[in-house]
Amino acid sequence: MTTLYGIQYLRALAALAVVFFHAGERSGHALAIGAAGVDVFFVISGFIMWVIVARRPVSPGCFLAERLRRIVPVYWLATGAMVAGALLGLFPNLALTAEHLLASLFFVPLPSPSSGEIWPLLVQGWTLNYELFFYAVFAACLLLPARMRLAAVAAIFLGLVTLGLTVTSDNPLFVTYTRPIILEFVAGMLIGRLWLTGRVQGKGLGLALVTLSLAGFAVIGLLRLPFDEWTCGPLAAMLVYGTAALEREGGVPHLRLPALLGDASYSIYLWHTFAISVVAKAGVTLGLAPPLVFIAAVLAGVLSGLAGYRLIERPLLRGFSGKRRTDAARRAVAAEG
Repeated sequence: MTTLYGIQYLRALAALAVVFFHAGERSGHALAIGAAGVDVFFVISGFIMWVIVARRPVSPGCFLAERLRRIVPVYWLATGAMVAGALLGLFPNLALTAEHLLASLFFVPLPSPSSGEIWPLLVQGWTLNYELFFYAVFAACLLLPARMRLAAVAAIFLGLVTLGLTVTSDNPLFVTYTRPIILEFVAGMLIGRLWLTGRVQGKGLGLALVTLSLAGFAVIGLLRLPFDEWTCGPLAAMLVYGTAALEREGGVPHLRLPALLGDASYSIYLWHTFAISVVAKAGVTLGLAPPLVFIAAVLAGVLSGLAGYRLIERPLLRGFSGKRRTDAARRAVAAEG
Protein backbone atom coordinates (compact mmCIF):
# COMPACT_ATOMS: atom_id res chain seq x y z
CA MET A 1 0.00 0.00 0.00
CA THR A 2 1.12 3.55 -0.69
CA THR A 3 2.74 5.05 2.38
CA LEU A 4 0.37 7.28 4.32
CA TYR A 5 2.82 9.68 5.84
CA GLY A 6 0.27 11.24 8.16
CA ILE A 7 -0.33 7.84 9.76
CA GLN A 8 3.45 7.30 9.94
CA TYR A 9 3.80 10.59 11.78
CA LEU A 10 1.08 9.54 14.22
CA ARG A 11 3.00 6.33 14.91
CA ALA A 12 6.05 8.45 15.66
CA LEU A 13 4.00 10.74 17.91
CA ALA A 14 2.52 7.79 19.80
CA ALA A 15 5.94 6.23 20.36
CA LEU A 16 7.41 9.53 21.54
CA ALA A 17 4.49 10.03 23.92
CA VAL A 18 5.24 6.67 25.56
CA VAL A 19 8.95 7.58 25.77
CA PHE A 20 8.03 10.87 27.47
CA PHE A 21 5.79 8.98 29.88
CA HIS A 22 8.52 6.55 30.98
CA ALA A 23 11.23 9.21 31.03
CA GLY A 24 8.96 11.33 33.21
CA GLU A 25 8.39 8.43 35.58
CA ARG A 26 12.10 7.91 36.07
CA SER A 27 13.02 11.59 36.41
CA GLY A 28 10.24 12.82 38.67
CA HIS A 29 8.12 14.53 36.02
CA ALA A 30 4.38 13.88 35.83
CA LEU A 31 3.67 13.13 32.17
CA ALA A 32 1.05 10.46 32.65
CA ILE A 33 -0.87 11.49 29.53
CA GLY A 34 2.02 10.11 27.47
CA ALA A 35 0.56 6.68 28.18
CA ALA A 36 -2.27 7.63 25.80
CA GLY A 37 0.16 6.92 22.98
CA VAL A 38 -1.04 3.34 23.35
CA ASP A 39 -4.61 4.40 22.51
CA VAL A 40 -3.36 6.06 19.34
CA PHE A 41 -1.38 2.92 18.45
CA PHE A 42 -4.48 0.73 18.80
CA VAL A 43 -6.65 2.93 16.58
CA ILE A 44 -3.85 3.07 13.99
CA SER A 45 -3.53 -0.71 14.12
CA GLY A 46 -7.20 -1.21 13.33
CA PHE A 47 -6.98 1.32 10.49
CA ILE A 48 -3.86 -0.21 8.92
CA MET A 49 -5.05 -3.80 9.15
CA TRP A 50 -8.35 -2.93 7.48
CA VAL A 51 -6.74 -0.94 4.66
CA ILE A 52 -4.00 -3.50 3.98
CA VAL A 53 -6.37 -6.46 3.74
CA ALA A 54 -8.92 -4.53 1.70
CA ARG A 55 -6.24 -3.61 -0.85
CA ARG A 56 -4.43 -6.95 -0.82
CA PRO A 57 -6.73 -9.84 0.11
CA VAL A 58 -4.96 -12.54 2.09
CA SER A 59 -5.87 -15.81 3.77
CA PRO A 60 -6.18 -15.94 7.57
CA GLY A 61 -3.06 -18.10 7.83
CA CYS A 62 -0.94 -15.79 5.70
CA PHE A 63 -2.23 -12.76 7.57
CA LEU A 64 -1.26 -14.21 10.94
CA ALA A 65 2.11 -15.39 9.62
CA GLU A 66 2.92 -11.90 8.36
CA ARG A 67 1.93 -10.28 11.64
CA LEU A 68 3.90 -12.79 13.71
CA ARG A 69 7.01 -12.21 11.58
CA ARG A 70 6.57 -8.50 12.14
CA ILE A 71 5.97 -8.63 15.89
CA VAL A 72 7.52 -11.69 17.49
CA PRO A 73 11.27 -11.87 16.70
CA VAL A 74 12.15 -8.38 17.97
CA TYR A 75 9.89 -8.77 20.99
CA TRP A 76 11.52 -12.07 21.92
CA LEU A 77 14.96 -10.48 21.61
CA ALA A 78 13.91 -7.61 23.87
CA THR A 79 12.42 -10.05 26.38
CA GLY A 80 15.65 -12.07 26.22
CA ALA A 81 17.57 -8.90 27.05
CA MET A 82 15.37 -8.47 30.13
CA VAL A 83 16.07 -12.04 31.23
CA ALA A 84 19.81 -11.62 30.67
CA GLY A 85 19.79 -8.37 32.64
CA ALA A 86 17.92 -10.00 35.51
CA LEU A 87 20.36 -12.93 35.62
CA LEU A 88 23.28 -10.48 35.68
CA GLY A 89 21.71 -8.57 38.57
CA LEU A 90 20.95 -5.43 36.57
CA PHE A 91 17.25 -5.59 37.46
CA PRO A 92 17.24 -6.55 41.15
CA ASN A 93 13.49 -6.04 41.51
CA LEU A 94 12.63 -8.33 38.62
CA ALA A 95 11.48 -11.78 39.74
CA LEU A 96 11.88 -14.54 37.16
CA THR A 97 9.69 -17.63 36.94
CA ALA A 98 9.45 -20.14 34.11
CA GLU A 99 5.65 -19.77 34.01
CA HIS A 100 5.76 -16.00 33.65
CA LEU A 101 8.55 -16.16 31.07
CA LEU A 102 6.60 -18.59 28.88
CA ALA A 103 3.43 -16.53 29.27
CA SER A 104 5.37 -13.42 28.27
CA LEU A 105 6.89 -15.06 25.19
CA PHE A 106 3.57 -16.43 23.97
CA PHE A 107 1.40 -13.39 24.73
CA VAL A 108 -0.64 -14.93 27.53
CA PRO A 109 -1.74 -12.37 30.17
CA LEU A 110 -0.47 -13.42 33.60
CA PRO A 111 0.23 -11.51 36.82
CA SER A 112 3.86 -10.57 37.20
CA PRO A 113 5.60 -12.16 40.21
CA SER A 114 7.44 -8.85 40.62
CA SER A 115 4.44 -6.53 40.94
CA GLY A 116 1.24 -8.55 40.77
CA GLU A 117 0.14 -6.52 37.74
CA ILE A 118 -0.94 -8.35 34.58
CA TRP A 119 2.29 -7.51 32.79
CA PRO A 120 4.83 -9.55 30.83
CA LEU A 121 8.54 -9.49 31.67
CA LEU A 122 9.01 -6.57 29.29
CA VAL A 123 6.31 -4.41 30.85
CA GLN A 124 5.38 -2.44 27.72
CA GLY A 125 4.70 -5.77 26.02
CA TRP A 126 1.26 -5.77 27.65
CA THR A 127 -0.03 -3.95 24.60
CA LEU A 128 1.17 -6.77 22.35
CA ASN A 129 -1.18 -9.15 24.15
CA TYR A 130 -4.00 -6.95 22.85
CA GLU A 131 -2.46 -6.66 19.39
CA LEU A 132 -2.13 -10.42 18.99
CA PHE A 133 -5.66 -10.97 20.27
CA PHE A 134 -6.95 -8.44 17.74
CA TYR A 135 -4.97 -10.13 14.96
CA ALA A 136 -6.41 -13.52 15.89
CA VAL A 137 -10.01 -12.25 15.86
CA PHE A 138 -9.41 -10.26 12.67
CA ALA A 139 -7.86 -13.30 10.97
CA ALA A 140 -10.83 -15.49 11.91
CA CYS A 141 -13.21 -12.90 10.47
CA LEU A 142 -11.32 -12.98 7.16
CA LEU A 143 -13.22 -16.24 6.56
CA LEU A 144 -16.38 -14.15 6.27
CA PRO A 145 -17.47 -12.12 3.24
CA ALA A 146 -15.76 -8.71 3.23
CA ARG A 147 -19.03 -6.87 3.90
CA MET A 148 -19.50 -8.75 7.20
CA ARG A 149 -16.02 -8.49 8.70
CA LEU A 150 -16.26 -5.14 10.43
CA ALA A 151 -19.62 -5.98 11.95
CA ALA A 152 -18.31 -9.35 13.13
CA VAL A 153 -15.24 -7.91 14.87
CA ALA A 154 -17.35 -5.12 16.37
CA ALA A 155 -19.94 -7.60 17.67
CA ILE A 156 -17.27 -9.81 19.25
CA PHE A 157 -15.48 -6.93 20.94
CA LEU A 158 -18.69 -5.22 22.06
CA GLY A 159 -19.85 -8.52 23.50
CA LEU A 160 -16.60 -8.92 25.43
CA VAL A 161 -16.73 -5.37 26.79
CA THR A 162 -20.36 -5.85 27.83
CA LEU A 163 -19.40 -9.07 29.58
CA GLY A 164 -16.61 -7.27 31.42
CA LEU A 165 -18.99 -4.55 32.59
CA THR A 166 -21.56 -7.03 33.90
CA VAL A 167 -19.48 -9.91 35.27
CA THR A 168 -16.80 -9.76 37.95
CA SER A 169 -13.78 -12.02 37.61
CA ASP A 170 -10.11 -12.03 38.61
CA ASN A 171 -9.10 -14.30 35.74
CA PRO A 172 -6.23 -12.55 33.88
CA LEU A 173 -7.58 -13.50 30.45
CA PHE A 174 -11.04 -12.24 31.33
CA VAL A 175 -9.76 -9.01 32.88
CA THR A 176 -7.52 -8.31 29.88
CA TYR A 177 -9.80 -9.07 26.97
CA THR A 178 -12.96 -7.48 28.31
CA ARG A 179 -11.45 -4.01 28.75
CA PRO A 180 -13.10 -1.25 26.69
CA ILE A 181 -9.67 -0.47 25.20
CA ILE A 182 -10.24 -3.22 22.62
CA LEU A 183 -12.94 -1.05 21.01
CA GLU A 184 -10.16 1.24 19.77
CA PHE A 185 -9.23 -1.41 17.19
CA VAL A 186 -12.82 -1.35 15.95
CA ALA A 187 -12.72 2.43 15.71
CA GLY A 188 -9.60 2.18 13.57
CA MET A 189 -11.22 -0.40 11.30
CA LEU A 190 -14.26 1.81 10.85
CA ILE A 191 -12.08 4.79 9.94
CA GLY A 192 -10.22 2.59 7.45
CA ARG A 193 -13.46 1.49 5.84
CA LEU A 194 -14.72 5.05 5.59
CA TRP A 195 -11.39 6.19 4.17
CA LEU A 196 -11.34 3.54 1.46
CA THR A 197 -14.90 4.35 0.40
CA GLY A 198 -14.12 8.06 0.11
CA ARG A 199 -16.24 9.12 3.05
CA VAL A 200 -13.37 10.64 5.02
CA GLN A 201 -13.03 14.04 3.40
CA GLY A 202 -12.51 17.68 4.13
CA LYS A 203 -9.24 19.44 4.92
CA GLY A 204 -11.03 21.82 7.25
CA LEU A 205 -12.67 18.96 9.15
CA GLY A 206 -9.39 17.09 9.30
CA LEU A 207 -7.51 20.05 10.75
CA ALA A 208 -10.30 20.72 13.23
CA LEU A 209 -10.34 17.13 14.49
CA VAL A 210 -6.56 16.93 14.79
CA THR A 211 -6.50 20.24 16.66
CA LEU A 212 -9.33 19.28 19.01
CA SER A 213 -7.78 15.90 19.71
CA LEU A 214 -4.34 17.29 20.53
CA ALA A 215 -5.96 20.02 22.62
CA GLY A 216 -7.93 17.39 24.52
CA PHE A 217 -4.80 15.41 25.32
CA ALA A 218 -3.02 18.64 26.32
CA VAL A 219 -5.82 19.67 28.70
CA ILE A 220 -5.78 16.26 30.37
CA GLY A 221 -2.02 16.44 30.75
CA LEU A 222 -1.75 20.05 31.91
CA LEU A 223 -4.61 19.83 34.41
CA ARG A 224 -3.59 16.31 35.41
CA LEU A 225 -7.12 15.04 34.94
CA PRO A 226 -7.91 11.34 35.31
CA PHE A 227 -8.13 9.51 32.02
CA ASP A 228 -8.74 6.06 30.62
CA GLU A 229 -9.81 4.45 27.34
CA TRP A 230 -13.25 6.06 27.59
CA THR A 231 -11.68 9.51 27.29
CA CYS A 232 -8.48 8.80 25.34
CA GLY A 233 -10.07 6.34 22.92
CA PRO A 234 -12.39 8.94 21.33
CA LEU A 235 -9.55 11.49 21.24
CA ALA A 236 -7.28 8.96 19.53
CA ALA A 237 -10.01 8.11 17.01
CA MET A 238 -10.52 11.81 16.27
CA LEU A 239 -6.77 12.19 15.71
CA VAL A 240 -6.58 9.26 13.28
CA TYR A 241 -9.78 10.29 11.46
CA GLY A 242 -8.54 13.86 11.11
CA THR A 243 -5.18 12.69 9.81
CA ALA A 244 -6.87 10.34 7.34
CA ALA A 245 -8.96 13.27 6.11
CA LEU A 246 -5.79 15.28 5.50
CA GLU A 247 -4.34 12.30 3.60
CA ARG A 248 -7.42 12.27 1.39
CA GLU A 249 -7.05 15.97 0.63
CA GLY A 250 -3.90 15.79 -1.48
CA GLY A 251 -1.84 13.81 0.95
CA VAL A 252 0.64 14.79 3.63
CA PRO A 253 4.22 15.84 2.72
CA HIS A 254 7.10 13.45 3.23
CA LEU A 255 9.30 14.66 6.09
CA ARG A 256 12.33 12.43 6.55
CA LEU A 257 12.82 12.52 10.32
CA PRO A 258 9.15 12.02 11.33
CA ALA A 259 8.86 9.27 8.70
CA LEU A 260 11.96 7.55 10.09
CA LEU A 261 10.59 7.78 13.62
CA GLY A 262 7.34 6.28 12.34
CA ASP A 263 9.21 3.42 10.70
CA ALA A 264 11.15 2.85 13.92
CA SER A 265 8.17 3.30 16.26
CA TYR A 266 7.92 -0.40 17.15
CA SER A 267 11.61 -0.62 18.03
CA ILE A 268 11.44 2.66 19.95
CA TYR A 269 8.48 1.27 21.89
CA LEU A 270 10.29 -1.97 22.76
CA TRP A 271 13.80 -0.73 23.52
CA HIS A 272 13.43 2.73 25.02
CA THR A 273 13.00 1.62 28.64
CA PHE A 274 16.43 -0.01 28.71
CA ALA A 275 18.15 3.26 27.81
CA ILE A 276 15.92 5.31 30.09
CA SER A 277 16.77 3.07 33.06
CA VAL A 278 20.51 3.48 32.44
CA VAL A 279 20.26 7.26 32.09
CA ALA A 280 18.05 7.61 35.16
CA LYS A 281 20.48 5.64 37.32
CA ALA A 282 23.43 7.60 35.95
CA GLY A 283 21.59 10.86 36.63
CA VAL A 284 21.05 9.94 40.27
CA THR A 285 24.70 8.88 40.64
CA LEU A 286 25.97 12.11 39.10
CA GLY A 287 23.47 14.29 40.93
CA LEU A 288 22.05 15.81 37.76
CA ALA A 289 19.00 18.06 37.86
CA PRO A 290 15.74 16.23 37.03
CA PRO A 291 15.06 18.29 33.86
CA LEU A 292 18.48 17.28 32.48
CA VAL A 293 17.82 13.66 33.36
CA PHE A 294 14.46 13.83 31.61
CA ILE A 295 15.91 15.31 28.42
CA ALA A 296 18.81 12.85 28.39
CA ALA A 297 16.44 9.94 29.04
CA VAL A 298 14.16 10.94 26.15
CA LEU A 299 17.10 11.28 23.76
CA ALA A 300 18.61 7.98 24.90
CA GLY A 301 15.27 6.21 24.59
CA VAL A 302 14.69 7.44 21.04
CA LEU A 303 18.27 6.74 19.93
CA SER A 304 18.16 3.22 21.37
CA GLY A 305 14.98 2.58 19.41
CA LEU A 306 16.50 3.92 16.20
CA ALA A 307 19.56 1.72 16.75
CA GLY A 308 17.30 -1.27 17.36
CA TYR A 309 15.44 -0.52 14.15
CA ARG A 310 18.59 -0.16 12.05
CA LEU A 311 20.53 -3.07 13.56
CA ILE A 312 17.82 -5.58 14.46
CA GLU A 313 14.30 -4.95 13.21
CA ARG A 314 15.01 -3.87 9.64
CA PRO A 315 17.58 -6.64 8.92
CA LEU A 316 15.14 -9.23 10.28
CA LEU A 317 12.29 -7.91 8.13
CA ARG A 318 14.52 -7.87 5.06
CA GLY A 319 15.59 -11.43 5.79
CA PHE A 320 11.99 -12.61 6.03
CA SER A 321 11.08 -10.69 2.87
CA GLY A 322 13.97 -12.25 0.97
CA LYS A 323 13.02 -15.71 2.14
CA ARG A 324 9.42 -15.24 0.99
CA ARG A 325 10.60 -14.11 -2.46
CA THR A 326 12.92 -17.11 -2.70
CA ASP A 327 10.17 -19.53 -1.66
CA ALA A 328 7.78 -17.97 -4.19
CA ALA A 329 10.37 -18.32 -6.95
CA ARG A 330 10.95 -21.95 -6.07
CA ARG A 331 7.22 -22.68 -6.17
CA ALA A 332 6.97 -20.98 -9.57
CA VAL A 333 9.84 -23.06 -10.96
CA ALA A 334 8.31 -26.23 -9.57
CA ALA A 335 4.95 -25.37 -11.13
CA GLU A 336 6.55 -24.73 -14.52
CA GLY A 337 8.44 -27.98 -14.32
